[in-house]
Amino acid sequence: MHYMRIIAHFDLDSFFASVEVLNNPELKGRPVIVGGKERGVVAACNYEARKFGIHSAMPSKKALQLCPEGIFLKGNYGEYSRFSRWVTNIIAAKAPLFEKASVDEFYLDLTGMDKFFNPLQWTIELRQQIIQETGLPISFGLASNKMMAKMATNKAKPNGFLQIPHGKEQDFLAPLSVGEIPGVGGQTEEILKSMGLYTIHDLFKAGAEVLEERLGKHGPDLWLKSQGIHHREVSPYHEAKSISSETTYGDYATDPTFIRAELVRLTEKICYELRQDEKVTGCIAVKIRYPDFETTSRQTTIPFTSADDEIIPVVKALFQKLYKKGTPIRLLGVRLSELTNDAVQTNL
Repeated sequence: MHYMRIIAHFDLDSFFASVEVLNNPELKGRPVIVGGKERGVVAACNYEARKFGIHSAMPSKKALQLCPEGIFLKGNYGEYSRFSRWVTNIIAAKAPLFEKASVDEFYLDLTGMDKFFNPLQWTIELRQQIIQETGLPISFGLASNKMMAKMATNKAKPNGFLQIPHGKEQDFLAPLSVGEIPGVGGQTEEILKSMGLYTIHDLFKAGAEVLEERLGKHGPDLWLKSQGIHHREVSPYHEAKSISSETTYGDYATDPTFIRAELVRLTEKICYELRQDEKVTGCIAVKIRYPDFETTSRQTTIPFTSADDEIIPVVKALFQKLYKKGTPIRLLGVRLSELTNDAVQTNL
């Protein structure tokens, strides 16, 4: 069956600076720049700093000249990582398929979910959950492919959202400048402008052959992009610091004895992997997806262990708290995280 693709792109606004403001509310409303004051470059800055013309990758010295009253911070990368994992876990618990493109950027493939939910409403609710739980501002775009979703997010910022309906891609793109296409760098933009091509509509009118003459094989690809055509898939995300196993049941699982046996099987499988890697776990999660794609998960922390007989009862208890009794199950998953190979941890 062929579905219309539905892709969401989430981007945490001014992520590093937002974490700094969240952890120190006195910084709110002030220009915050993450990066060295005298040397180095700007790693991130908030919207208050951008009003002075400051942007990422700008030499810190220049940023200081533009905004002498700016708050320059070295950056707390442990905190950025913690908040990034927090948002990742919220998305992982809800989304059928997602890609973590960077520490602050995610693509979600919601194709086929429109049979069960309104994808825009679902995405709005996920955004609200992220904001409420973490306190971080986050924007999203919803569109027919990754490129269009990212461009929608860029227009939705700061802290907003935008949907580009199917079939309206060219209407959205036409008036935008050529430099707004992801992947078009300064050099390419200058070449296009020297050809008299300023807007994406200009690009489209120029045609693939003209663009190929000046830009080589990049030209025809750019012409396709000018029509909102982009085929790159959402690549499934794999958390490097966790081990998980899940199974999708085509006919849905309903028999309680079978479901209990599956929980044990999945848990034994990942406990074996854990011991092969000579690791122990401190966090266990169970995930259930129902036939209507509603996905729910629950996790708990435990004393560090790799023993089946300590982990299996916790998995069963989590499942009992989570499961809507009698409801068929589409997918069942178990995940072990907070892994460490520090043997001392097992005795704490």
